Amino acid sequence: MKLNVLAFALTCGIMLGAGLFLATWWIILFGGATDAPTFIGRVYLGYRITPVGSIIGLAWAFADGLIGGAIFAWLYNRLIAPGPERKEG
Repeated sequence: MKLNVLAFALTCGIMLGAGLFLATWWIILFGGATDAPTFIGRVYLGYRITPVGSIIGLAWAFADGLIGGAIFAWLYNRLIAPGPERKEG
């Protein structure tokens, strides 16, 4: 079964973006906002554990998940063994 590259890429982007956004707000709510640099902030320029940083992280993580998901689905489709399509029913 082949993967739909666009659907998989969008799903990965949404999940990664939403995950980082929610994790940032979880830290803000229970630990307080901080301008201290983080490991993720070194990869995603502009990301900090702040409300504005959560939006920046959301955008970076969405783009990262979109590209990574598209590459993964494309490679998966290219590497699976070609075979006859099975009809279920």
